[in-house]
Amino acid sequence: MLLNINYEENLIMKILNLQQIKNILPDIDLIPAIENGFAALSQKRAVVPPVAELLFKDPPGEVHIKYGYIIGDDLYVIKIASGFYNSKEPGTSLNNGLMLLFNRKTGQVESILLDEGHLTNIRTAAAGAIAAKYLAPEKITCIGIIGAGIQARLQLEYLKSVVKSRDAVVWGLNKKELENFKNDMTGKGFNIKTTLDTGEAAESCNLIVTVTPSRKPLLHSEQIKRGTHITAVGSDIPEKQELDSKILQKADIVVADSIDQCLVRGEISHALRNNLIKKGKLTELGEIISGSKKGRTSDDEITVADLTGVAVQDIQISKAVYKNSKS
Repeated sequence: MLLNINYEENLIMKILNLQQIKNILPDIDLIPAIENGFAALSQKRAVVPPVAELLFKDPPGEVHIKYGYIIGDDLYVIKIASGFYNSKEPGTSLNNGLMLLFNRKTGQVESILLDEGHLTNIRTAAAGAIAAKYLAPEKITCIGIIGAGIQARLQLEYLKSVVKSRDAVVWGLNKKELENFKNDMTGKGFNIKTTLDTGEAAESCNLIVTVTPSRKPLLHSEQIKRGTHITAVGSDIPEKQELDSKILQKADIVVADSIDQCLVRGEISHALRNNLIKKGKLTELGEIISGSKKGRTSDDEITVADLTGVAVQDIQISKAVYKNSKS
């Protein structure tokens, strides 16, 4: 149910729940909206402070707070998203959160999006598709997915809009997880092969997406063939790592969603600390989108996109949902 709370004269705050948000999303052309956010970031038209976060040990979990605005917008956004991946509480989700939209001129709350982490999942999947659009080789032989959770499913779904291949090799932790993934995604038009060996995905695929909370590398440099593109999604705090840093050293192009953010978190931060790459090797995704820097120029290149998740994605998706709720 849509709640309009008149908490001050002449001001109505709109609260949208998860189902209402899901009903609105199909009406949004999300890829160009997120692309515009990345371009604004790289062109210094976005104000995005460093990520704030809470990390928990018992039980293990994390809360990310991302916030900012695009210059000229009428709104600013604060997003809170959590992940408690070992949660065994019945009836609870592993992810949760909400997004708060404020009037940039008055500071008044205009909308609360009770998305339960869904919008974070969707904007992350959209960013994966954008990275593939600009960096993957022209002909995709097979898609490799390292991980078999919700985000792994969404990455495949959103790749449909930019990649013709429907063949995928999926790595997971156990056979039951993989069987569930195969059943779900076969019904959505994909030909799924499952494996417990990440090397099989690297050998078979020239587009690989890593979507795990791993704290040690799952893919290694010697496994990666020429012409491969890798989108690394899971390493969103300094302690996480999915790629052997030598992969970034070997790569022809290394792309950050935000260079400033990737200096302290993500795959790039590990490679920099290990002195395997220099900051000068990095390109921002928004620079490629806007045309100020080149993406892939040859099918023989190895390319890596390090997506740590940037507030401009939250800004763009929350604005779009809010504006479509008013139409």
